[in-house]
Amino acid sequence: MKIATARRTGAVLAAAALSLTAACGGSSSTSSGDASALSLQIIAPAAVGGGWDSTSRKAQAVLEKEKLVKGAEVVNVEGAGGTIGLARLAGMTGKGGTLMTMGLVMVGAVETNKSSATLDDVTPIARLTSEQEAVVVPADSPYKTLADLAAAWKQDPGAVSVAGGSAGGTDQILAGLLAQAAGVDPKKVNYIAFSGGGEALAAILGGKVSAGISGVSEFADQVETGKMRALAVSGSKRVEGFDAPTAKEAGLDVELENWRGFVAPKGLSDSDKKALTDTVQKMHDSQAWKDEMTANGWDDAYQPAEEFTAYLATEKTRIQGVLADLGLV
Repeated sequence: MKIATARRTGAVLAAAALSLTAACGGSSSTSSGDASALSLQIIAPAAVGGGWDSTSRKAQAVLEKEKLVKGAEVVNVEGAGGTIGLARLAGMTGKGGTLMTMGLVMVGAVETNKSSATLDDVTPIARLTSEQEAVVVPADSPYKTLADLAAAWKQDPGAVSVAGGSAGGTDQILAGLLAQAAGVDPKKVNYIAFSGGGEALAAILGGKVSAGISGVSEFADQVETGKMRALAVSGSKRVEGFDAPTAKEAGLDVELENWRGFVAPKGLSDSDKKALTDTVQKMHDSQAWKDEMTANGWDDAYQPAEEFTAYLATEKTRIQGVLADLGLV
């Protein structure tokens, strides 16, 4: 996985602001299965600036550039680890022309928030990407290495605050696993959940928290410019262009990667489901999408609808076990 030198954070935030007041209304479906006839709505179930928001907007740009849809609109419906957006989607049964970006974070948030809407209430369309997490600190932090952070955790877990995404999501799971590997009770981790990546980023840069955890792409700009120090990445190998060891190399035996994909409302007609799956398949196969994955440091984790459906079932079981082990449910 490679992080491109050209960054997009500011542009994403500016463009994203245009959709904050958008209502999450109905969107067009097609009875013919003709993907290019779609007027598509993409729900980003989080605030501006995070991984779901950026994935949604990059997909929107590629779909429009490749003329795979008549038009595409991104709508932010934030809160509760994406489960508010999930509830909105669950209430749109049978409505074609709608996708929602989701991922591992939502799998955990359904459990921790005891959400009445679950992933049984959606139609899986495709898994798209995977991405390593990064552990970072402000540039002036006294923690120079992951071992330094682990030592501080052991001394006083509550004194080390860790910013990340919604409760029960990938960021909190990684914080718990790292603490556990360091010999610290995961339930004592002082984890501060934010509904969007932009808010967490501001807290870290402002020195309001000791450390932060999120996807590598969300911290790449700040690490490259020296505003943050990366202590570790969460996968099995280092990320090209991102100056940080793996957690294992840094002394904590942990591996975890985030993933993201698209789901649609339940109860779609066969033609509407085909239109969506065909559209996402063509987007995935395009050079424009490959370029976006490279630029954002995303790995290709594509699975079509049937494979993704089976994968989701496995993930739900796995994450339920992890959350229970960490005392989060």
